[in-house]
Amino acid sequence: MSRADRIYLFATVFLAIAAVAGGIMLALEHQGNQPVEIRLCQARQPVRSGEVYLDGAVANPGIYYLQQGDSIQDLLLDAGMELDDDLSRIMVYVPRHGEGVGPQMIDINRAEPWLLEALPGIGEVRAQAIVGYRTEQGPFRRIEDLLKVSGIGPATFDRIRDYITVSDW
Repeated sequence: MSRADRIYLFATVFLAIAAVAGGIMLALEHQGNQPVEIRLCQARQPVRSGEVYLDGAVANPGIYYLQQGDSIQDLLLDAGMELDDDLSRIMVYVPRHGEGVGPQMIDINRAEPWLLEALPGIGEVRAQAIVGYRTEQGPFRRIEDLLKVSGIGPATFDRIRDYITVSDW
């Protein structure tokens, strides 16, 4: 048998083994792809027993819904307060029956540009102008100081005045 015949025989045997191994692999893979049965159960919605507004030393201030069985500590953890934070000055306000919750206010001294853009008439450019102004001039003392920002006139201010506040610095 010549050298070329041996190489041809070796290549033929190798390809035959590769084809058989590939066929076995495909068969095993196809066998593993059997349909999966999914059953949906009827989960009950949790019962809401109230709303709590959390602000201050929490990462995500806002309104949180108190579910049956929740504790204030559960809500504080949801809002981003760490267990080792100072909990000595927690204030709880329980509204009277029929008393509505007003809109959440955006603190123009602390808000990131993306949050300022949520205000009516404030786009990316004006939001950046607000942040730039407070960086250069210091915090706003009152909401009317927003009129000093380039691009914010009386009409824009009137549209957002009910949605903004300034924090004490």
